[in-house]
Amino acid sequence: MRIGASLFLIAVGAILTFAVTAEVNGIDISTIGVILMIVGVLGLIITLIMMSMRRRTDVIHSRNGTTYIEPGGPVDPADPRY
Repeated sequence: MRIGASLFLIAVGAILTFAVTAEVNGIDISTIGVILMIVGVLGLIITLIMMSMRRRTDVIHSRNGTTYIEPGGPVDPADPRY
């Protein structure tokens, strides 16, 4: 679930909880709204955690082209490629 889908679920849940006054037999619409808001918040938190843990790569441009080196990887300054 991405950020947009999470925000959509939160918005739909808030509308069902606070704005809809209709009643359906056997279904509590405001409970469904609260459930959607909770799922949206959990999805948003998980998405933000996954985005912050994503692996990043440093890019070093050399004369011969672009070389990708992972952070913390060994780089030899004497290597002519760098």
